[in-house]
Amino acid sequence: MAREHKDYEDIPGTFVFDQERSRQGYGINMFCMSLMKEDNRKAFKANEAEYLKSFKLTPEQTDAVLRRDYNRMLELGGNIYFTAKLGATDGHSFQHLAAVMTGSTQEDYAKMMLGGGRSIEGNRSKSGKNKSGKSKSGKAAAAKPARAAKRGKAAKGKSKTRSKARSKRG
Repeated sequence: MAREHKDYEDIPGTFVFDQERSRQGYGINMFCMSLMKEDNRKAFKANEAEYLKSFKLTPEQTDAVLRRDYNRMLELGGNIYFTAKLGATDGHSFQHLAAVMTGSTQEDYAKMMLGGGRSIEGNRSKSGKNKSGKSKSGKAAAAKPARAAKRGKAAKGKSKTRSKARSKRG
């Protein structure tokens, strides 16, 4: 059954977890939630394909889980917070998963996020709508890096203050 097109599906690299995806991904999300229990993690790691048979997964969902294709899992209805449990079962941090999903290293991903996130340029839409780098008021969308730099300075100042407070406590 084809998904009804929504305007937000035009955002590149984004799978919005809406009502339709929630229903579609029920099985994959229940599988991921099962990994909260140690016995289930052991059973899954012992025979992944067999363990997955106890959940109502489509062949595409099963394949995505076995290949650890997190972007595909999200596209097929997985919730990012549930699928992260699979990553944790494999011993990976959320930062590792995000880096894998964006096609970068953990270091490059962290640097990008600390620098204010992914540039909006080239990431506005799949269809090519909204190509302009200007807002409705005509101002360029270049303020984001400046805001990120200010946040970085503010965060550094706070951490120094916290460090001083800790040293006073002993």
